Parts: sequence; structure tokens; C-alpha cells
Amino acid sequence: MSRDDGAATPAVHLRLALAPGIAFGPGKADLLERIRDTGSIAAAGRVLHMSYRRAWALVEELNASFGEALVDASKGGSGGGGARLTRRGEDVLRRYRAMQAATLAAIAGDLAALRRRVTDARTGRRRAAAGGQRRRPAGRA
Repeated sequence: MSRDDGAATPAVHLRLALAPGIAFGPGKADLLERIRDTGSIAAAGRVLHMSYRRAWALVEELNASFGEALVDASKGGSGGGGARLTRRGEDVLRRYRAMQAATLAAIAGDLAALRRRVTDARTGRRRAAAGGQRRRPAGRA
């Protein structure tokens, strides 16, 4: 939901404080998504430029935080290991992504208005409005 290149997608980070000491945000959601897509905690960590140890620590934290596992992992060995999201994991990820989308939809108009007022740090000039045209202040020709 965010991009660092300043393009049209605004940077909006939804972080949920679910209980004291328990938070869920874009990083954990991305990890769950990559585990779902790759079938591996290690591969998910690599995609996210995260150490294997960090990915495992987050999975353990997620599993403990929700009272039941979000990720079901099997140990490696001759056949290799693997990981998959449980039903609860799929539900948590789906709900979080829905909240992200709803948040962006709710603030889109105000966010666009603020973005039109942002100045480019390199030039000190206002950034162009959508469509490349600059908006003029009211009362000026």
C-alpha cells in the first residue's frame, strides 16, 4: 500500500494495537502473505530481506499472540520442511488487508488534498496536481 518513489500510491501504514504489547501491521501481514505464497518461512524471509531467525521469531510471536497458530510449520529433513497459513492465519491476513483498503478509501480525498499542498524538497515548488496541471490559488488569474 505504499511506495517510496513518490508516485501516485500514497504511503499509508496501518498498525493495529490489538492488546498491550501486541501489534499487527504491514510487516507481519507481508510475512504471512509471503509464507502463504512460498510455502516456506525461510523463503518468505528472503523475499522480505529478513533473516531466517527474525522471520521465525515473528511467526512464533504471531502464533502466541492470537491464541492459536496462524502458521503451521513442519521441520525440515530429507523431504524438506514447509509452512502454511492456518484458517486463522488466512482470516487474520484477509481482515487486515480489508482494513487497509477501507482505511485508504476513507482518507483518499483528504490525502489527495494534502499531497497537492506538499512542496518538492528539491525545488521548493509545489508538486503538480494530478494530470500535470498546477492548481492556482483562488482569486488569481
